[in-house]
Amino acid sequence: MIQSLQDTITLHNGVNMPGLGLGVFQVEEGTVLIQAVKSAIAHGYRSIDTAAIYGNERSVGQGIREAMLDNGITRDKLFITSKVWNADLGYDSTLAAYEASLDRLGLEYLDLYLIHWPVIGKYKAAWSALEKLYREGRVKAIGVSNFQIHHLEDLMSEAQIKPMVNQVEFHPRLTQKELLRYTQAQGIQLEAWSPLMQGQLLNDPLLLEMAARYGKSVAQIILRWDLQHGVVTIPKSIQASRIAENAALFDFELSPEDMGRIDALNQNLRVGPDPDHFDF
Repeated sequence: MIQSLQDTITLHNGVNMPGLGLGVFQVEEGTVLIQAVKSAIAHGYRSIDTAAIYGNERSVGQGIREAMLDNGITRDKLFITSKVWNADLGYDSTLAAYEASLDRLGLEYLDLYLIHWPVIGKYKAAWSALEKLYREGRVKAIGVSNFQIHHLEDLMSEAQIKPMVNQVEFHPRLTQKELLRYTQAQGIQLEAWSPLMQGQLLNDPLLLEMAARYGKSVAQIILRWDLQHGVVTIPKSIQASRIAENAALFDFELSPEDMGRIDALNQNLRVGPDPDHFDF
């Protein structure tokens, strides 16, 4: 169980991944993003999650470099994730995409590299490329994003290395119970994107009641629920105060009853695309 911002979960290959990180989806290149990354690292965050399609890897990289200088942190203390986009899925094109991400970030390696979406007919070749990068020590861990159980089964039927992480939409309206059980049984770490449902849960009556009772914000209640389920989470924020608030999760614990009440909010409702029906 993650007990502090510095605590990690050990992936099945022995790599330690922070249980809480900063997501930067829909944050444009520029000073605001650079400052957000610097603020997160100054507050104790060690995990930053980006993707090629976000178009912001250069600013993420600059923020990382400046934060390392400001805080006296070495690269090996950070956990940086990026993802290969659908247009680049394929053996050679995925290898090239990895190099391009490293170049934009200004880094020598990534801690985690993910296939962003399960494009049928393309993700197996891309996975072979990730396996090559992993075997050569170019990346510390490899995984997938937005994969359903059947995608994972199909990939692993031919893969030589099992994915270490599956990053998916996960929040109280989309609790992904079957997928969570499956990944836990397989030793694949589930990671939540859009854990706050892009803000849509912040006025939920049940969560507001719990927030008042625990003396926490609704966001803190949801993120704590993630961690108690053993799910790594990467809330997005660009405000220093919110970045700090999102990390203040370690001085309280949700009761089993309250965990169950939050689980019961599930409606299998997505704010993002359905991994079985997307066309990009």
